[in-house]
Amino acid sequence: MMKRYLSILLMMFCFSAQAELTIEITQGIASSIPISVVPFEFDGTLTDDVDDIVRNDLERSGHFSLLEPDDMLSQPQHEEDIYFTDWRLLKQDFVVIGTIKQLENKQYQIRYQLFDVFNEQELLTQTLKGNATQLRDIAHRISDAIYEQLTGIRGAFSSKIAYVTTNSQRTKFNLSISDSDGAREKVVLSSKYSIFSPAWSPDGKRLAYVMLEDSGSKVYVQDIATGKKQLVSAHKGINSAPSFSPDGNKLALVLSKDGNPEIYTVDLKTRHWTRVTNHYAIDTEPNWMPDGKHIIFTSGRTGNPQIYRVNITSGYIERLTFEGSYNARARLAQDGRFLVLVHQERKGAPFHIASLDLVRGLLQTLTSDTELDESPSVSPNGVMVMYAAKYNKRSILAAVSVAGDVKFLVPSKNGDVREPAWGPYLN
Repeated sequence: MMKRYLSILLMMFCFSAQAELTIEITQGIASSIPISVVPFEFDGTLTDDVDDIVRNDLERSGHFSLLEPDDMLSQPQHEEDIYFTDWRLLKQDFVVIGTIKQLENKQYQIRYQLFDVFNEQELLTQTLKGNATQLRDIAHRISDAIYEQLTGIRGAFSSKIAYVTTNSQRTKFNLSISDSDGAREKVVLSSKYSIFSPAWSPDGKRLAYVMLEDSGSKVYVQDIATGKKQLVSAHKGINSAPSFSPDGNKLALVLSKDGNPEIYTVDLKTRHWTRVTNHYAIDTEPNWMPDGKHIIFTSGRTGNPQIYRVNITSGYIERLTFEGSYNARARLAQDGRFLVLVHQERKGAPFHIASLDLVRGLLQTLTSDTELDESPSVSPNGVMVMYAAKYNKRSILAAVSVAGDVKFLVPSKNGDVREPAWGPYLN
């Protein structure tokens, strides 16, 4: 087991003090790929060190083991300066080099190359441009490209996460977004009221969420860029668990306006409401499937909470989970195969995050080091799951791979953090 602590200072827009998230990698893949990211050549000082961000991204994925710059025999910045024998002596499979040049109009040009050490050949090269505020975005794009080149899976380092933070007195709640590594935190909403269940629109431009106000729960949709929010549902009783449809035009949510919590959909343009479920048991926690024709949800209709799938046109309902005494808050990976959920093996047992292979019917418990695991959210490439948990008597975020072989913790040094929602690809 490897442990590395990456401290990332985050600017808080609504507090004078800074908050800090600390990413602690607790488990990586035993057969992780040895790779070296050589410090990029630049004659000057930058706010963000591109190579550091790339190095941290790749290591946080758990698929790579990174050689520290101080342990490198040399630090080449150009192809002709690479001595592959040196890298083979260090047992490195791949090496990344790069240069940064300052251009006119405060622009920067970043060129990097990825080399296969054993075959002594270039696998990938790109030249990217941006200003100083875009360097972190460029670094994440480089990480995405390297990750995809070496694993065959699209990288998700450029994606965003949303989450809710609260102070120790629980008198102030913030809905925040940040980079996938916790950097560049931005508070999009601050309130004295509790905030729950943030959900991204497919284009990454809006967030739906629940606010528990004095008059009861309400569902809002907020534009991230402008901060303008729109009240979607304030019916009598429960208004909760919003989920955007794949085209972004509808929300699925839970209402108890007719007496019992049921699943409804609402067209955000026409405000036409459609009731999806009709059962005396509690139906809750809807989540659209990628085909836009089905919704998965939690229901207690068999006595214990289990996961079901409903065809929103025909109304046909199918039970998906059978193993364990409790299965809830299901989220489906974009490939439509793996269902991630909160699982309890038997009554009295801990709540953990599990994945269900819908093709093979196999359920695998993914977490064990944390307690009261809840609110799983899957990365857009379907590789990682971020969730909320109790750890050392604190509410933190944590992440685990769908395969269960990569784990890291994301505690906050100021207050609690919970309700994570991993954003979509932005292009």
